[in-house]
Amino acid sequence: QVQLVESGGGLVQPGGSLRLSCAASGLSLDYYAITWFRQAPGKEREGVSCISPHVGSPYYADSLKDRFVMSRDNAENTVYLQMNSLKPDDTAVYYCAADSRLPTRDSWYRATYDYWGQGTPVTVSS
Repeated sequence: QVQLVESGGGLVQPGGSLRLSCAASGLSLDYYAITWFRQAPGKEREGVSCISPHVGSPYYADSLKDRFVMSRDNAENTVYLQMNSLKPDDTAVYYCAADSRLPTRDSWYRATYDYWGQGTPVTVSS
């Protein structure tokens, strides 16, 4: 059975950092793209970052690319999202999603995904 389990969220002060993890089971990162999404209260879900097999660099939302870094560990079947210089507007529930139909630079944030995790909440506040 495919499962995606996010972890690493919590409460952090503005300017702080967090690293989120998405542990995948039942699928291989060799064949699936993984995307981080987030959804804040009262706002639409938005794409954060996407990593895909055999692609040199992850894709990022333009507004986040200077602060967030996505990476993968294929041996552990886990992807990560390093979030730096956090702002109150980063407060949201963060989800990871997986799909075997590999998205492109222009489609990753709006593509459909086969599998979703339950999310991990991030709160940035003083």
